[in-house]
Amino acid sequence: MKVSVKVPATTANIGPGFDCLGLALPIYNEITVEETVMPGSGIEINIIEDNETLDVLSIPKDENNIAYKAIELLYNFIGQSVSDIKITIKTNIPVTRGLGSSASVIVGGLMAANKLLGEPADEAVLLSIASEVEGHPDNVTPALVGGFCLSSLEADGSVYYSKLDWPLNWKLTVLIPDYELDTSIARSVLPDCVSIPDAAYNIRKCAMLIDAVYKKDAQLMKKCLKDKIHQPYREKLVKGFKELSELLENKNDIIGCVISGAGPTILVISENDGFEKVKDDVKLIFKELNVNCDIRTLSIENEGTIVI
Repeated sequence: MKVSVKVPATTANIGPGFDCLGLALPIYNEITVEETVMPGSGIEINIIEDNETLDVLSIPKDENNIAYKAIELLYNFIGQSVSDIKITIKTNIPVTRGLGSSASVIVGGLMAANKLLGEPADEAVLLSIASEVEGHPDNVTPALVGGFCLSSLEADGSVYYSKLDWPLNWKLTVLIPDYELDTSIARSVLPDCVSIPDAAYNIRKCAMLIDAVYKKDAQLMKKCLKDKIHQPYREKLVKGFKELSELLENKNDIIGCVISGAGPTILVISENDGFEKVKDDVKLIFKELNVNCDIRTLSIENEGTIVI
């Protein structure tokens, strides 16, 4: 028996919502989990590149694979040891680009294994396990449930989240560069602590951002995307972010731009066809920086992970 699931990419933080805001995008990985027919065959992990430009050589194919780690925790939750299994990961989400590739694999492995086991774990358990493996809930929550999510990882390991309707005319453009940025490096440049004024700044902006999405208020949203906790430290690692922010700051129909997750992908939020009006200028910035960039304008993915 085997189960396959399709899991969306995600973009997290959305400016001031460090480690708590995220939304799902219509770029997908497919994960298949199956019980092997030969007892004692152990773990088999296969990686299939759906996009030839992706570099997946660094993905572990043993017990260190994050999909396997998540599955192992699920089995432990129901009081079992992992049986001989085969995991197949068909990748289309760019790796180490700030688009939730690791979250998609974790969630996909969990969802497929849970279905294979007869669904002993509910959504709350799956989110808790996924966040334990990933370290934070901002990517795994929208990967699982879709849409725009505010999530909180509690001290006991549980995850609380709220899902808000994203305005239909707010388009999402991801600028995916041709270089990787390991999340551990992007984390290493952050300070160990922040000042009270900086923390208060982000609390204000994040609260206003939630209100702007709820009210579908683009003018308010434009005031909410800056932060003082992670982007000022990471922008030196993300080529073109500073230049792009300055270019788009006062453009009509451009709501703003943020670093997607830990980077180096940049997310631009615009109204209607706003990004198309500045697309050539954006391309020129990356050309001058000698960076090849895959530009995709997308709608939000509201469904989350589905069984194929």
